[in-house]
Amino acid sequence: MAPLATIAAGFLLVLARTSALVMTAPVFGQGSGFVAHRLALVAALSFLLYSVGGGPIEAAPVELALMLLREVVIGIFLGTLLLLVLSAVRLAGELIGQEMGFLVSRQVDPTTGVSSTLILSIYENLFLLVLLALNGHHWLLASLERSFALAPIGRVGLGAGMAQTVVSMFGEMCKAGIVFAAPVLVFLLVVSLLIGVLARAVPGLNVLEAGFTLRILVALGTMFLLAPLMEPAMRTLHRALTTWLERGLGVL
Repeated sequence: MAPLATIAAGFLLVLARTSALVMTAPVFGQGSGFVAHRLALVAALSFLLYSVGGGPIEAAPVELALMLLREVVIGIFLGTLLLLVLSAVRLAGELIGQEMGFLVSRQVDPTTGVSSTLILSIYENLFLLVLLALNGHHWLLASLERSFALAPIGRVGLGAGMAQTVVSMFGEMCKAGIVFAAPVLVFLLVVSLLIGVLARAVPGLNVLEAGFTLRILVALGTMFLLAPLMEPAMRTLHRALTTWLERGLGVL
């Protein structure tokens, strides 16, 4: 039977990777609400994952600290992949909300702690609901379990392609966010041109008041008309999540 200290060291490494992922991923860890359920989730997952893929680890204190740092980096890396997919939706909502003139009515988002527009909150919550409906949280947990087979505990080195994967995914998600918001932005650009023409033709027109109302009406109308296209767009983003999770696991 392995000494208790080596068992505790192995469990600590599993706990570090699991807690880093849970605290980074939007579905599990972000938010300003009750945190006891997160601690319980981390403890339960760590126990299960240690039972499946963990084992005793014997290492010097300095080496063990480096191993802990490696596990935290891997957990943050996997959680960041989901966060980057969500950033595409956030970028789209932020662009549309800005063009609608909702910058004056920003509110604090409890999931990120920063102010956000109403459209951003709608898109983000819709994405997370679809993610849960498609069992996207299961994909993330399955990726965490597979990571222990591809990058076992007890090592110090990291995959050379992790940073490049994050950079590449960031660029892809920025393009996806702009494409996601493009239809509404095109209509709002037409509204801006129309307001400019009206301001020249009718000098006495209150451009600020009329433009603000018209922008909101056109944007909401366009979002309503294009609502059927949200489903394939959301599915595309969720397929991108599975693709990037596979790539991320491949570079561990």
